[in-house]
Amino acid sequence: MRISIKLIPVTLLLVLVGACSGGKDDDLRSYIREVKAKPAGVIEPLPTFNTYESFTYSAAVLRSPFDPPVDIAMRRPQGRSGADVKPDFNRKKEFLEGFDLTAITMVGTLEKGGTLWALVRDGVGGIHWVTQGNYIGKNHGRIIATKENQIELLEIVSDGLGAWLERPRILSLSEKDL
Repeated sequence: MRISIKLIPVTLLLVLVGACSGGKDDDLRSYIREVKAKPAGVIEPLPTFNTYESFTYSAAVLRSPFDPPVDIAMRRPQGRSGADVKPDFNRKKEFLEGFDLTAITMVGTLEKGGTLWALVRDGVGGIHWVTQGNYIGKNHGRIIATKENQIELLEIVSDGLGAWLERPRILSLSEKDL
């Protein structure tokens, strides 16, 4: 009798496993057979892409399209012009001549050794000391005076007809920098 008591759990386990393995997944198997029996779909091939052609921007030296157009025939030259007005191309360029004058802002002044120095911010965030005689901007702008609230400079620009003319400009200390 002892053997039969040990066989009861094993027999029950076999009966349960046999009952669970019945045909409960027959509907799943038939669905898989139906899906596999359908014809396979057609996958479109990947589109062909054109190769990228690089572009070199060469108009950086031209007038900005956002500046107002200049009518040379209607405009009277400001300042002095003539054969004696021309930039000195043999002069060594100063650092601030690499920036457009619209990118340079006056941020303050200080006096050192009896000379009034103007503090200007270049287009990339650096602060520089400038005074009378320094050059600033891309149009050969020479500083002719520094004052507490402004810098007076004289630019030499082309008149568009092959000659040069002097154009006075002023960089003022803006109120937000006071």
